[in-house]
Amino acid sequence: MMELKWLYEFILIIYGLSLIGYFIDFIQDNRRVNRIAFWLLSMVWIIQTVFLLYEVFIKNNFPIITLNDSLFLYAWVLVTISLLANKFFAVHFIVFFTNVFSFFILLLYLLLNAQENLDTHGVQLVHEILVTHIAIAIVSYGFFTFSFLLSFMYIIQYQLLKRKKGFKWMWRFGDLNRLDAYSFKSVTIGVPLLLIAIILGVVWAYVSNAEFYWLDLKTIGSFFVLGVYIVYLILRLINNYKGKATAMYNTAAFLLLLINFFLFSTLSNFHF
Repeated sequence: MMELKWLYEFILIIYGLSLIGYFIDFIQDNRRVNRIAFWLLSMVWIIQTVFLLYEVFIKNNFPIITLNDSLFLYAWVLVTISLLANKFFAVHFIVFFTNVFSFFILLLYLLLNAQENLDTHGVQLVHEILVTHIAIAIVSYGFFTFSFLLSFMYIIQYQLLKRKKGFKWMWRFGDLNRLDAYSFKSVTIGVPLLLIAIILGVVWAYVSNAEFYWLDLKTIGSFFVLGVYIVYLILRLINNYKGKATAMYNTAAFLLLLINFFLFSTLSNFHF
């Protein structure tokens, strides 16, 4: 039973890394990252397929009888479609969004199945998901903080250049384009991490029967912060905003993140 728990954790880790890779490719059109994400997702599909064949041919049970079984088949179908779409169609939007939804369904199946079949280890897995949710959220905040600091340095450097002052300090701040690019890349990593953390948190709350989590201020605030940083990426990619405009926006976004982390946490029903 313990080995099965470890397998569940391995699947989620591999799938999470694949999801991050697909998001980076989605934002930056990085074909190398896309290939890595594809092979990671292929590993998840292989494990799922082995599970499916075991259920059908060894246990003589086609997984459609119960809702939980149907979730597994649903997730397997979505992963299969995602792999085919990634291989034969250059539609990065649908591949990424399909994987986000599939990750949610597979996570829900694994936690429900763990609680039913793994006894105390299943309960332990659910609690570990909560710990992972918090840890990943904090790591995402770390990337957003790093991005904010780079944006803040960009603003200072911009003002120094504009006023033609502090030339001896400029080399320590770095090139404006480099500061802007690194800040953007940090947000690109932070967004999928926060998205995964939110998915883990929502599924954990559902499985553990936590109350009022949809109306919890910290939950609402986390969704809002995610939306704010997604808007940042949209402004950057679609409207081609760069430089001072995105640096100012990123600074404001970080202030909202601090409000969510410190203020909303104290007003939350079950966060901290």
